[in-house]
Amino acid sequence: MTATTTWVERVRAGEVRALSRAISAIEDNAAEALELLKALFPYSGGARVIGLTGAPGSGKSTLVDQLAREYRKKGKTVGIIAVDPTSPYTGGAILGDRIRMQAHHADTGIYIRSMATRGFLGGLARATADVATVLDASGKNLVLVETVGVGQDEIDIVRLADVTVVILVPGMGDDVQTIKAGIMEIADIFVINKSDREGAERVEREIRAMQTLAIRKDKWTPPIVKTVATEAKGIEELAAAVAGYEQYLEKEHLSVKKRISNWRERLVEMLRESLLERVLREQLSPEKLEGYAQEIAEHKRDPYSLVEELVRNSG
Repeated sequence: MTATTTWVERVRAGEVRALSRAISAIEDNAAEALELLKALFPYSGGARVIGLTGAPGSGKSTLVDQLAREYRKKGKTVGIIAVDPTSPYTGGAILGDRIRMQAHHADTGIYIRSMATRGFLGGLARATADVATVLDASGKNLVLVETVGVGQDEIDIVRLADVTVVILVPGMGDDVQTIKAGIMEIADIFVINKSDREGAERVEREIRAMQTLAIRKDKWTPPIVKTVATEAKGIEELAAAVAGYEQYLEKEHLSVKKRISNWRERLVEMLRESLLERVLREQLSPEKLEGYAQEIAEHKRDPYSLVEELVRNSG
């Protein structure tokens, strides 16, 4: 039995140490990570991935915490991936899982991992999708992905999640108008958190007004759930809304189509990353990159011809 086979079996058994080691290997792009992912992928596909996104200050962490509690009450096992901003000093997550959700530390049915974005735009760390695959293969029933909270750029979550929850709160400037581009279009469910605040009804009206302007291809109208996460209000209704969307996908035979669409996007992204790494490894040493940059900055050559040449040489 190879070391990778043993490792895979330990991950599938849900061993926390093996799981943590696997995720660290993926984050660090370690040599063994690719073989591990290849071996684990056939055992994935059973978990439902729920993405939760929204602007900073919308209470995502508290909502994720409460939603995890709700699923645990129903006997479901949960993996949580909390994508945090990158520390400019250490390159690690500023908000660690030691700080957040500490009440779950004794619950073996919940696994929490903070990940740093490491400068990757779109609200997700590069390795987030692979970590979700590992948690899925470890037997978790649900994987909750909480994104950084960078506003309307944060639409990459839709490529990963089966269900995308967009969280809004009353009193954020022009409310819905400030973030309607991009992020508003990806919501399968809207949550108005901190709904005990003044202005919650206004946010709801604005969402409903926007929904009348554009009908989704799948004909689904995202429900609006009001919550006060700090008091666990509306959490049961949110879980019910998630279940309702899942049932709709099954009834309309859209689950497989949605996953095919997600994988189409992810494959392109994976190819882009792989080809870039190959070019960097084979043709662009730091010294060469510096030299090319200087030549372009001094207008001794144009970047378009250079890129064309590098792509051609990559085979």
